[in-house]
Amino acid sequence: MPTIAILAAGAMGSALAARLTENGATVLTVLDGRSSATQSRARAAGMIGTDLVGLMGADLLLSIVPPAEAEPLAEQLAPILATATRKPVYVDCNAVNVVTVRRIADLIRPTGATFLDAAIIGLPPKPGTRGPRVHVSGDAPETARPLRDLGVDLRVVEGGIGAASALKMSLAGINKGLTALASIMVLAADRAGAGDALRAELAENEPELFARFARNLPDMIPKARRWVAEMHEIGAFLGDDSDGRQVFSGAAGLYARLSDPSSDNERATLQAFATACGSSQPE
Repeated sequence: MPTIAILAAGAMGSALAARLTENGATVLTVLDGRSSATQSRARAAGMIGTDLVGLMGADLLLSIVPPAEAEPLAEQLAPILATATRKPVYVDCNAVNVVTVRRIADLIRPTGATFLDAAIIGLPPKPGTRGPRVHVSGDAPETARPLRDLGVDLRVVEGGIGAASALKMSLAGINKGLTALASIMVLAADRAGAGDALRAELAENEPELFARFARNLPDMIPKARRWVAEMHEIGAFLGDDSDGRQVFSGAAGLYARLSDPSSDNERATLQAFATACGSSQPE
């Protein structure tokens, strides 16, 4: 069975590790310096701690870190990959824009390691579910085949390095952009005394949005800080579209504000709106 390295053992990385280990893979990670909660999560997922050099024993190395850490991680690993006699396939699974992932590819390719651009679409896997979907693009996407054999919903995106990241940016822009727009308008309606009326109008005329906001607004609140960097990545992905970049700069500002302790009242307003939506769902 293959050996897979995952950096790092966050919510997505450890959940994917659990899927891989339950299907027979050995999963390596680095736990030195990580919190006790992260170490416990990694061990519960069956991950085995090693050092950066030890990761070179893997068949595939999945980079699953916050967007701002994706390129620094590649810079840290490149010299180790360059001197390794056995090189894992480097799979960048991070929510970064096309320019960023191509810079990361330029760091890894000179080491002799195969590089794949990947996009994880969906929530961390749970027992009994198929997802999330992992889309890969690059010169040799077939090298990711072991993931499919280990229970991952693996899909190939044509178009080379950057195609999978473009898919991730586009979907995240739609999904998280809509959540930002909903948050802005819910807060504005509440300030003007129209919160209940907005909720009733959505329930009557936009039932799909009504149900979506009941789920997504509470889910967003604890993740808002992590979404700030992703909004900036989406803005960079839009390139010369200055109007589009402005939209996602605003979304980044909103998520930064909602993650600040001074925004307790706004978070409570969004939570109450979502709770009211949820309690109004038909049986």
